[in-house]
Formats: sequence, structure tokens, C-alpha cells
Amino acid sequence: MSEIVLEKVLKRFGATRAVDGVSLRADVAKLLVLLGPSGCGKSTLLRLIAGLEEPSEGRIMIDGRDVTRLHPDQRRVSMVFQSYALFPHLSAAENIVFGLKVRHVPQAEREQRLAKVASLVGLSEQLGRKPWQLSGGQRQRVALARAIVAENKICLMDEPLSNLDAQLRHGMRVEIRSLQQRLGMTVVYVTHDQVEAMSMADRVVLMRDGRIEQEGTPEELYARPVSLFAARFIGTPAMNLVALDDGPAGAVIRGSPEAVLAGAGKGLTLGVRPEHIGLVDAGGVAAEVTSSEYHGADTVVTARVGEESLLLRATGQLRLAAGAAVRLGWDPESVHLFDSASGRRVEQGHRLPRAAQ
Repeated sequence: MSEIVLEKVLKRFGATRAVDGVSLRADVAKLLVLLGPSGCGKSTLLRLIAGLEEPSEGRIMIDGRDVTRLHPDQRRVSMVFQSYALFPHLSAAENIVFGLKVRHVPQAEREQRLAKVASLVGLSEQLGRKPWQLSGGQRQRVALARAIVAENKICLMDEPLSNLDAQLRHGMRVEIRSLQQRLGMTVVYVTHDQVEAMSMADRVVLMRDGRIEQEGTPEELYARPVSLFAARFIGTPAMNLVALDDGPAGAVIRGSPEAVLAGAGKGLTLGVRPEHIGLVDAGGVAAEVTSSEYHGADTVVTARVGEESLLLRATGQLRLAAGAAVRLGWDPESVHLFDSASGRRVEQGHRLPRAAQ
């Protein structure tokens, strides 16, 4: 078993609560992603699990054992750092087995483990090279191999792909996920990149100001964000969030005369994802195109509705000139409502969306 459980963990730095009463569970052989912007406490939380920081309050359990006050080497966890943390004077092979050598693992066993792990991460031909002779992706593979060779069932990863370019990041995402599943490791993975979280995680913990904003599967966070913060953070492009006002026939987008919801709108924010908006011949709301960006696989159109702007993402190429008059519609099921003051999700109840009618 390699389960991690945190119970009301708090970490203070002076008067600042970097981690504020966090409780969570990382299930056995699953990949849990800690997601959030810089300064939200995700890396501090990872360091607390690793034992590199000591919590001010709360408990940390690994395999049912209280490790809250244990030294890092007593926790049986491996860690992959953002900076790779390789010794520049050692070869790739020497970097990989360094921890085994320090722990006096016999040479024959070190060589056996090295050969196995190097094959797993595709480094068999580069073992004799120094870090400066390796590409960024190869250096990251060395860091991964060093974590895997310890044969710990828990691996902690702190933004391991942030130093790689976009193409390498995609390849390494696939590799890390594949290795995690093949080896049955419990992985806690820190990132600010929601694409990494959505494509790799079994569960995502979205953090904000040291607390958990929302926790669930990637699908749950995408389909049902609990707050304006979660709605903005998940999705590319981000969800459209526009202020509503009261109109004579129901709630209207601020500055627009056409009702989009039944009932009052003042104090509410309407959310619709760009990929859920389409051009319609009738119904919907009137809009004026302000820009159109062709990305190859899709086109992102920005249109003005009243005092608000909406993004529309359409498949393929969509030619629309700035100033063009269009009508935008969306399925009622794709609408999200939030309280503008608190930022929390509001259930629609009897409020029937009319934008696509």
C-alpha cells in the first residue's frame, strides 16, 4: 500500500499561512495533481509530504503510518525537482545510482537496477554522458530514472516539465503517465499548467491561497467548476464569464437588450465555454465581431455582446471580419451561473437558459 493522507495540515511562515488546513488523500497507484497559480501553496504542500518542511499543525500519514515528524529518508518517497538537481561532474549513470551508492546497495544490484531503469526511460545509449552533454528532455529522464531506481512506491514531482519547450513537454507528459501506470506508483505532481493536470491526472486538487478550491477528476473540474476561480483556471481558452443585469424579459448580458435567462440577473455572472458557443441564424444574442484568430485546428473569435466580450472556438477555419454582425447561441446545458460577490456556483433551478432558443 502507498496511500498518502493529509489531515488538516497547516504551515505558517511568520504570519503567513502558506498551507491553510488542507485535508486530502492520494490513492494507491494513482496520479494526483496539485494545480494552481504561483504562491497558492502547492509546492509547500509537496515539501511537507516529502519531509523537507515540517507542518505547524495537522498530520501526514503514509501507508497508515504517521510520518509528520519523520526525517525525509524515513518516509520512503522519491522526488523529482523542477531544476533536475543533477551533479554536473557525474555521468548520467552515476547520477541515477548516486542514492543507491550512498545507501550502500551492492554494486551488482546497482548495475542491475540501472540497466532496467535506463531501458524504461530510454537512456541506455546516454549513460556515459555528463549532464551538459544531454538535452533538456534527456536531463529530465535522468532525474526521473534516479527517482524510479530507488524503487519507492511514492514519487513526488515538483513542476518537472516547466523548463522544457512545448513539444518536449507533450512527450514527457505521455512518458511520465505511462511509467506511473506501468510501475503502479502513487504520484503527487505539482504544476501550474492546467493542460498537464487535465491530460495526466486521475484526480486534480485545485489550490488557491493555501486552501483547496476544488477537488475531483479532470472531467468534474471542467464540467462543473464550483467557483469563478475554478472556471477561469480550467479550460483553454478560459470560460467566458460575463456580468448579467435585469431586463424586461429576464436576465440580460450587461449592456445587451436580449434576455438570456429567465428571472433576475443582477449580481450574477454567466459562464459559457468558448467551445460551447456557435453561430446561429435565429435566436441567441446579437454580437459584433472584434477579432478572429486562426490556429489551424480551430479559430478563436472574439465578439462584443453589450458591454461584455465573448470568445467562440470553432473547428477549422472560420472567416469573419472585424465589425461583422453575428448571432451567438449555446445549449442550455452548457450554461454555468455564479454569484458575482462570493464567486461561488449558483444552481439554476427554474432559471431556464434562453440563449439558444
